[in-house]
Amino acid sequence: MQTLHLTGINKLLHPERDKRSATERIFDHLSHSNLGLNRGEATADTGSAASALDSFSVTQNISELLSPACGMSEEEKKEKSERESMLIVTNYAEQFFVDQLLHTDEGKSVGLSYLHKRGLDLTTIEKFGLGYCPEKWDGLTQSALSSGYKKEYLVKTGLTIESEKGLFDRFRARVIFPIRDIAGKIIAFGGRIMTNDKKSAKYLNSPESEIYHKSRTLYGIYFAKKSIVQHNRCYLVEGYLDVISFHRKGIENTVASSGTSLTIEQIRLIRRLTPNVTIIYDGDAAGIKASLRGIDLVLEEGLNVRVVLLPDGEDPDSFSQSRSPQELSDYIAQHETDFINFKTRLLLGQAGSDPIEKARLITDIVRSISLIPDNITRSVYIRETATQMQVEESILYNEIARIRTGKNAEAAHYNYIVRHELNPSVKKTPPTPASTDNLCETEEMVLIRYLLLFGNQELYEDSRNGFPYSVSVGEYIIEELAEDDLELFHPGLCEIQKEYRIHYKTAGFIPAKFFSGHTNPQISSTVASILSEPYELSKMWTGDSTALKEETVLSELLPKIVDNYKMRRLEIMTREADNKILELQNSGKSNEILPWIIKKSTINRIRAKLNEKLGRTGIK
Repeated sequence: MQTLHLTGINKLLHPERDKRSATERIFDHLSHSNLGLNRGEATADTGSAASALDSFSVTQNISELLSPACGMSEEEKKEKSERESMLIVTNYAEQFFVDQLLHTDEGKSVGLSYLHKRGLDLTTIEKFGLGYCPEKWDGLTQSALSSGYKKEYLVKTGLTIESEKGLFDRFRARVIFPIRDIAGKIIAFGGRIMTNDKKSAKYLNSPESEIYHKSRTLYGIYFAKKSIVQHNRCYLVEGYLDVISFHRKGIENTVASSGTSLTIEQIRLIRRLTPNVTIIYDGDAAGIKASLRGIDLVLEEGLNVRVVLLPDGEDPDSFSQSRSPQELSDYIAQHETDFINFKTRLLLGQAGSDPIEKARLITDIVRSISLIPDNITRSVYIRETATQMQVEESILYNEIARIRTGKNAEAAHYNYIVRHELNPSVKKTPPTPASTDNLCETEEMVLIRYLLLFGNQELYEDSRNGFPYSVSVGEYIIEELAEDDLELFHPGLCEIQKEYRIHYKTAGFIPAKFFSGHTNPQISSTVASILSEPYELSKMWTGDSTALKEETVLSELLPKIVDNYKMRRLEIMTREADNKILELQNSGKSNEILPWIIKKSTINRIRAKLNEKLGRTGIK
């Protein structure tokens, strides 16, 4: 049996003598060992290579190569070994996909023809390492296994899915887009389906892993970083082809959030290179509104944000393909605007002459301005907003100060017309304040219990973008409350709600386990108390005294509980607003009443919507 001689080991272990990455050193070492495994490529003598790998697998003993590194614990060495092994596998996969695209009949006829139709030439395809995964169920998996790569790392990287029926490729019958980190390492893949399988998602990404965290990754950052620094600006788009098309037109300082909502980690990655960001939106009003939160995140991180809105029906890919590089650059320069102008144009048309809606728009803008950390920048935006919306600067300054100091958690609302309808001279006796003890506590305990026990359970099946979509119990509760900006009264339960909102879409998240072992002893104690109680469904929910098994009636019961909770909350919020208005009137602080008037109007609008949903009756 052929053996692998670990000669030149010092070169692998001492980076001060060899400036290549550990992965590159290992690749080079393996290639010089005559195994033909440089970047995963098999030799013609596959049997000989496989024999040698019996004693030294490509991904098996990476730790042996790295273990002498000084100052590393055994756990750290193991983690580093895992990451390096996974990176070796992803490099092999990239080469496999490229080879399939360029050198097989299926790859050429399906994958390559599609990319050519999208306007991509061979140079661009090679630059971004685009590839193709064959329709065969396990083409990549079997190729990798036969070349000595371990199943463990194929599964951990998400390239292979393991089921009761065996192993199969995650990206079968898809054009492949390798995802690189800022250093150029391939950490994941995205795949666009090429078949007419309506049950499968159009685009599919690698799952989260030790080397890939979607929230910390920007597609194209490796190719864009130099240009971002040179031009002192980053263009942010949505998809893979958007990035690639812009690069082809010479706008190489372009990255994408890869179809996910923009995250703090992604923004900070950009901030390392430039403080200036231009977000390019498709000509789709509905999609834009859903993405507006990204602007606030960018502002909060202290970056200078500008916005470009493309014509209706266009996205960055289609728009750039139909224009020359100069035409594309000119359009961006001519249509680039600050976020105030953008939000105003986008939302003011809907407000019309309605003073309440106009006040809501001003509120939205002011909330965004309040997030800006720099005082001078805030002042400039305040002045511009006051001019455009015909509002006194002093009012805006007061309300922003209120928001930033936390005196008004609901944020400020502004409208002159409503304001002048108030008569502060009229004194009224405020009603007795409602006790804030145990407000909606029963409902809130039930909702949290359902999040913990049944959060990942399917509540019902929906259809999104023409594909079946499973709505979980946790997703239903969280999104129903978020729709009306409702947070739980009970402080401890509210903290659980907030953290659940952050983690519930994360793969492998088990609510009961996560919160039971929470580092905050108050949260873990609250959760333990909730889970230890043998709850039965009372007649308050079921209409009779018969105890039912909760999970069997969730689809019928949960909407009723949520709607009931909303109604109770609205009643409490209405009393709170009435009390505050009367208190401020009696104390002569009429200038502070307006936010509460607007808040009450918002409450009434939510109540009307809920009553309509319930047949205009409500739940008693």
